[in-house]
Amino acid sequence: MEALYFGCLAGGVMFALISVVFGDWIGDTLGGMFDALSFEFLQPIVLAGMVTVFGGAGILIERYAGLTPVLSVSAAVLCALASGLLLYLGYVKPMRGSENSVGYSMKDLTGRIGEVTVPVPEKGYGEVLVGMGGSGNTLHTAFSFDGAWIPAGVRVVVVDIEDGTLGVCELEKTEKGLE
Repeated sequence: MEALYFGCLAGGVMFALISVVFGDWIGDTLGGMFDALSFEFLQPIVLAGMVTVFGGAGILIERYAGLTPVLSVSAAVLCALASGLLLYLGYVKPMRGSENSVGYSMKDLTGRIGEVTVPVPEKGYGEVLVGMGGSGNTLHTAFSFDGAWIPAGVRVVVVDIEDGTLGVCELEKTEKGLE
């Protein structure tokens, strides 16, 4: 049994070392293979941690507890399950909740408020600064959606997106038109 425990302990340590050195490359190569798992608990970091703790706990229990082999394996499995649960609840689950991105899709810009930085002619293109909430501001080429000239400094709303160019209308005219 001791060979199994040492193998699990060594395998877990090797996994940790390899993932530190080659983790990004392995993640890109596997392409999120483990993301499709229906059980979040079965993530590679949790499984590797459990195998490592199983090996280490098994060695310690077998050498110092004086239990029968069946009880030693059972105790090592319980230690592994407990460590896996702690690792999942203490690290994996909180990190999943903290994943966020500053990226956005062009479709996300529809309905956003912006400000004209380069005047938008009736037929042609200008530039608009659009606020993206927590991720800052972004500049985009814009055309007048309703064909009206829009001077610099005017607040606009993004109405449409065509070929990566924002179709904008003056916000004040839009608001007055709603009254």
